[in-house]
Amino acid sequence: MSAVAEAERWTRRLARSHYENFLLVSWLLPRRLHQPMFNLYAYCRTVDDLGDEAEGDRLALLADWERQLEACFARRPEGSLFVALEKTIRDYDLPIEPFRQLVQANRQDQTISRYETYAGLLKYCECSANPVGRLVLMLFGYRDEVRFALSDATCTALQLANFWQDVARDYAMGRIYLPLEDLERFDCTESELAYRTFHAGWRALMDFEVERARELFRAGEPLVPLVERRLQLDLRLFTLGGMEVLNRIEAQGYDVLSHRPTVGAARQLGLLTRALVSRRPVLENVHA
Repeated sequence: MSAVAEAERWTRRLARSHYENFLLVSWLLPRRLHQPMFNLYAYCRTVDDLGDEAEGDRLALLADWERQLEACFARRPEGSLFVALEKTIRDYDLPIEPFRQLVQANRQDQTISRYETYAGLLKYCECSANPVGRLVLMLFGYRDEVRFALSDATCTALQLANFWQDVARDYAMGRIYLPLEDLERFDCTESELAYRTFHAGWRALMDFEVERARELFRAGEPLVPLVERRLQLDLRLFTLGGMEVLNRIEAQGYDVLSHRPTVGAARQLGLLTRALVSRRPVLENVHA
């Protein structure tokens, strides 16, 4: 077995050992893209693990990871993941910047644990979420700013939905992604978050943040008819899944302090069915 084939086998195993919906290769995608998606997933998963779970000096580990990324783009890949990724980079002419942005987001998580403003949080999402959507579009041959901007809206919405779902869990890790200006606006405090003291102010705050994420999902929806049908289904599913997280938050009275909202397996199957039966006309004369 060649070095590339063995490396690709490794990334497949890594992807299949995780159960996240985001970027996990779907049976709905064209077969030709399964391995490239495995390779991208392996990169994204590993850099996130370095930022969230690695023992030791995470900044040093991320710096070495970026060094390995640069070596990969110089066609000197080190280790199985980068051997597999280097082939995908060459085959699809992928730029280094989205990969670097993902490193930067995890580096930022080591030094910044609070965001004063919503604008600052959106800047973080530009590195932590949006590059993934852009890389996926590039695998399908789309590189225009119109599609990129719509993808950014959807990816940021997914990131925010995850933040609002994990308010208590993130705080346990020392992080608050709710903008501090919003906590102040709704008379909520970090102390209340620490003691999980939920009140009307928190309900109003989370209602406000949930609607912000919904607006971004709606803003990104026009991307669906601008891509080929196999990708349309995955985009619908991502949006439906993210919106359902927001619906679960609303259904429990916006109390994300005492109970983490989840989407059960039966509901996930229902969303898949809904995505499958949904049909939108493909716009004519749209050029990549």
